[in-house]
Amino acid sequence: MNLLRFIGATIIETLLRVLPFPCKTGLTKIGNPDRNSPVFLTCNYHLTVERVKRVLKGIDAHLVVANSRGINVWCAATGGLLSNHNVISVLKVSGVEELVDHRNVILPQLAATGVEGDVIEKRAGWKVIWGPVYAKDIPAFIRNRLKKTPKMREVEFPLRQRIEMAVAWAFPISIVLALIILPFWREAVFPLIFLVWGLSFLIFLSFPLYSQWLSSEDRRIGFVFFNFGRGGFQLILWGVLVLGLFVYSLVAGNFSWGFVFRWSFITFIAVLLLSIDLMGSTPVYKSGLHEDRLLRVILDEKKCKGAGFCEQVCPRNCYEVDRNRHTATIPRAGRCVQCGACIVQCAFDALYFESPKGEVINPETIRRFKLNLIGKRLVRGERK
Repeated sequence: MNLLRFIGATIIETLLRVLPFPCKTGLTKIGNPDRNSPVFLTCNYHLTVERVKRVLKGIDAHLVVANSRGINVWCAATGGLLSNHNVISVLKVSGVEELVDHRNVILPQLAATGVEGDVIEKRAGWKVIWGPVYAKDIPAFIRNRLKKTPKMREVEFPLRQRIEMAVAWAFPISIVLALIILPFWREAVFPLIFLVWGLSFLIFLSFPLYSQWLSSEDRRIGFVFFNFGRGGFQLILWGVLVLGLFVYSLVAGNFSWGFVFRWSFITFIAVLLLSIDLMGSTPVYKSGLHEDRLLRVILDEKKCKGAGFCEQVCPRNCYEVDRNRHTATIPRAGRCVQCGACIVQCAFDALYFESPKGEVINPETIRRFKLNLIGKRLVRGERK
């Protein structure tokens, strides 16, 4: 029964991924935890909680669920919905403090954009340990004595996630387009739905083939940012579809320019909708709607102590830390997704954002001002 409920939640919440799905906050016991069992904390996005419970099966642990208004960890933390206040509040009111003798809490690594480890320790007395990016790695993380491998720290965009995003985009777009066209062209509704789903799966499943041509520095087209990138894969795909419509119409023996034009226009609209924020639908690129995509992280070597906070929270493994020389470097800076986690967590303020115009956005600003829905912090940088 639990498996069926999990499968049902996965299907429904993937189809409606654009909507928040909050669940109950507070403390849940996994297995038979004792006073030395680990304490995990996550957001109250229902599917995340269910997945964490599933991977913790067979492990005795305490799971604390903080209020993120039903938004997933990374989005909630980046947008200020999973904050220091949320974490401290749930640790205090959940009753977990009375159940364990230690004060170590394991948070998802992707929460590091909005939750400050040192603040949690100072104000609540709990030491934050940054867990793996993906829940599936938690058992290995525990076996490795709460140490992460580089692979556990890095976000990826594997086949399973690409399928989920294809479904998440195809479902609402196909429904909206079908409702719009229904009063005018009823017989085209089901072909349209099939077309949108097919396009969505083609775009996301083939992502590895064209991802190298996407660029976060591309300009917006009007108000909306269509991620066609330098390669224009989606436009090429649209061109192939138009050619296919032309050939089909000829082979069927009832060629009609009206038929070709109508379906060419509909497929173009579908491609545009599916490309509104393609990069933002992946964990390996910064959203094209976010102004932060143009920023770069600067390391102040004089302030750096080589503590490794940056390395532990960077979701793209941009950093390397020399613990003998107590220094950090950013050899893979080109992979950065400007999430700001490294800046938020650095206890020495050795990192900051710099804009293409040379404006500096200091660590305090990054910690205080979170991104709104269109990716703006609503603050200006200072000239160096």
